[in-house]
Amino acid sequence: MVNYLKEHRFQYKQKYANSKNVAVAISFLGLIASSCSQQTAINATANSDSSSKTITTKTTDKSNVIRLGYQKGGIIPIARQRGELERKLATQNIKVEWSGPFDRCATLLSSLNGNRADIGGCGDIPSISGIAAGQPLCIGSVQRPSPDSLSSAILVRGDSPIQKPTDLVGKKVAVNQGGAGEYLLLKVLEKENISSYKVQRVYLSPNDAAPALYQGSVDAWAVWEPYISIAQLEHQARRITTKHPAPTYSIMVVRGDAAKENPVAVKAALTALSEDGEWLNQHTNAASDFLVKELKISDTVAKQVTKNRGPESYVFPNAEDIAKLQKTADWLLEQKIIPQRVDIATAVCPLETTAAR
Repeated sequence: MVNYLKEHRFQYKQKYANSKNVAVAISFLGLIASSCSQQTAINATANSDSSSKTITTKTTDKSNVIRLGYQKGGIIPIARQRGELERKLATQNIKVEWSGPFDRCATLLSSLNGNRADIGGCGDIPSISGIAAGQPLCIGSVQRPSPDSLSSAILVRGDSPIQKPTDLVGKKVAVNQGGAGEYLLLKVLEKENISSYKVQRVYLSPNDAAPALYQGSVDAWAVWEPYISIAQLEHQARRITTKHPAPTYSIMVVRGDAAKENPVAVKAALTALSEDGEWLNQHTNAASDFLVKELKISDTVAKQVTKNRGPESYVFPNAEDIAKLQKTADWLLEQKIIPQRVDIATAVCPLETTAAR
């Protein structure tokens, strides 16, 4: 992601030894979104930055095709497993293709930008950053922030002397640059009245951040689910934060041309994804079972991930959502995380008016 942060940048380039713990971590930790809320790829060896594969059979008739890009652990791969979305769209003569899994929001957004997918789920921070960087993207639907969600946290090793956010002064914290992790760290520091200059941000992808934390190359890691539960239950990490001081939105991001050229199919897919989320909210055991299959994690970890993340409820953004996202975008500009102002109202996909024609 394009990121213009000027405060103490630190590029982490050390290669990690292939210890047993690292192998387990890399096997399980790829990337999820949200801001947010976030979406992840757990198998790092299978998912590189450029990884993208079509799951379903392709068709030459692109006018009635919608391509859903995904990270492991989000609503889109669960919808792929369940199969109801494809059945619903087939009744509308819309064919579905699946593209992924991608290892993080940056590579998913790149696939949208590169016309390899039409819709993908990400957090609001990387989504706004992508739009600010000039990527032709728009906001399709959103999942509103949950103040009580435990889906984001700053983690430390189980034997770390760090007990609370104020103990991070002078320490190294792994974050994903311009993403939900960096936003979480900055908001926690802001809440504690700690200058961001007093904490060293180490820019790492989740694939690298997990072993860096476990091996002691960094002191803490600002991250989201399912990484939190995997780190806690499989690697004895612990969290030093609970609720997010500034809960974020999750966003279904849409390729701009897809929204303009095929608004009916885009809107139908977004509606079907919302319905999948509502079904999962009523069947939490099924949601956990889907995560076990998708992420190759234990049932215990999957149940905690499902509980921490809370309901999956995507809606088309209203005026209040737009105003809140605008506030976030303006804050990102003030912090020099994005290079230019994003007008959220114009960044919302024109699905209602265009699709109705």
